[in-house]
Amino acid sequence: MAGADKKKKIAVAGLASILLVAMCVAVAVGVTRKSGGGDVGSSGNNGGGSSGSISASTKAVQAICAPTDYKETCEKSLSNANTTDPKELIKVAFNVAMENIGCVLKQSTLLKEAASDPSTKDAYSVCEEVLEDAVEDLKRSADKVGEFDVSKVNEYVEDVKTWLSAVITYQETCIDAFENVTGDNGEKMKNLLQTARELSSNGLAMVTDISSILSSLQLGNLGSRRLLSEEGRELYFKDPTDYAPGEEPHYVKRGRRLLSAWRANAVVAQDGSGQFRKINDAIAQVPKKNKNTFVIHVKAGLYKENVIVPKGAHKIVLMGDGPLKTRITGNKCFAKGTKTFQSATVAINADDFVAKDIAFENTAGPEGHQAVALRVSGDRAVFFNVHIDGHQDSLYAHTYRQYYRDCSISGTIDFIFGDSLAIFQNCKFIVRKPMNNQACMVTAQGRVDPRSQGAIVIQNGDIQAEPAFLATKPAIQAYLGRPWKQLSRTIIMQSNIGGFIAPEGWSPWMGDFALDTLYYAEYQNRGPGSDLRRRVHWKGIRHINAQIADSFTGGRAFGGDYWIRAAGVPYVPTLMRV
Repeated sequence: MAGADKKKKIAVAGLASILLVAMCVAVAVGVTRKSGGGDVGSSGNNGGGSSGSISASTKAVQAICAPTDYKETCEKSLSNANTTDPKELIKVAFNVAMENIGCVLKQSTLLKEAASDPSTKDAYSVCEEVLEDAVEDLKRSADKVGEFDVSKVNEYVEDVKTWLSAVITYQETCIDAFENVTGDNGEKMKNLLQTARELSSNGLAMVTDISSILSSLQLGNLGSRRLLSEEGRELYFKDPTDYAPGEEPHYVKRGRRLLSAWRANAVVAQDGSGQFRKINDAIAQVPKKNKNTFVIHVKAGLYKENVIVPKGAHKIVLMGDGPLKTRITGNKCFAKGTKTFQSATVAINADDFVAKDIAFENTAGPEGHQAVALRVSGDRAVFFNVHIDGHQDSLYAHTYRQYYRDCSISGTIDFIFGDSLAIFQNCKFIVRKPMNNQACMVTAQGRVDPRSQGAIVIQNGDIQAEPAFLATKPAIQAYLGRPWKQLSRTIIMQSNIGGFIAPEGWSPWMGDFALDTLYYAEYQNRGPGSDLRRRVHWKGIRHINAQIADSFTGGRAFGGDYWIRAAGVPYVPTLMRV
């Protein structure tokens, strides 16, 4: 009887899923209808002015869809919007995408119930989590557009572009979860997400185009603020808790390390000298949708727990007693049946997170394959004097904006990967010994949309190898990176590159995949591995000048970097003097 019930459940889920697919496709066309607004093309008795209004609305739709890559999907999704206001049309486009992803979420739940093996169920679980996040980002993008203030255009546009880039990354993360899963479930999800991916890409294109139009008209504060001198000197910033109400963050004298002065809201200690013995218990005290800085001091010790900073637990500052004293470890890994996305020892899902003087480690070893030490899926994250240790996939710089300063990241294969806009200043990248017959890649960037903010930028870094790697005979091949996705983008500049890096510099992923479409650049690097004469000659390899290199510095690439200044860490928003 149990077997018959299960077959009946699967059959019902399958029928419902077919109906939901049809609904999701229809959403793109029908959701823009508004009661009382009239439909474009209707023949009601609206008077002589109606056709003129409809014509103007149609032209407005065509204009706002002009920069998109999926124009037919765009125009269909806005066909009943009945407005000429670009801001309203963009909000409608976001709402259509939200409705469509909502349909996909319902479908994913049904398919998860029908799945028979744990790996497939886990893949659908990843989809449920990341697609809910995608809907949330579309919602806050729509809200931001609705609040648009021309005097803050740069901040507004950069926020929305970041969040829409994340929506696209989340959809790609859902599809990636089906890697190595048997059956056609991955292909089903890819097909189901096709319209959502087109709608999300279109939304990003609209916002990017509006940004360029406003820039050409020189409206508002469009230029990035040059926060430090042209010499690139370092400054430290005041602790946010030291500011008077309404006071703008500003510079203090160099050398004053004010992060140490932050007052702890909670103390974690294994010896019982704090309020908590586990880090997750302290995080649980942070209010939902938190708006105030919440400092958690984690005293010296080895904490064996998988730490999750949940969505909404914003503005957490996690402070240790030093990365050699305060360490968080876990060993979840792909080899033991855990999806890469779910394997992180520490997962950051909230905005405005800061970590200082602490270490995150995945101890699964090279035989664990994909095993993440730190996954960052929150916007405006800052890491200062943090160690991130693992082997394959150590740091999942997943999405949004991220800044790393004076950090150490170790690993073997693709040990910094993801599709965030991540800038690393003065960081060490330590290549470790892999398993036999494996090569090492420092980066594997995952951009899939040409307008996405995603990039890995290494500035004044030190790319080195551990002794065990260097002692191996024959020598192990190591590369700066390889293209995980079609538009992979990585810039390494003003950095020291060790001589163990292969002279070719970059490794292909599979055959000629992405070699023409990637964006890899090196600028003003030094060290025995920085010689460009024997580098690969792919179409995607770029030779950049100072102006282009400067566009990838924090003061330019982030658009607004107030969040780094507020974190009270050393920071250079320009090219550096090295």
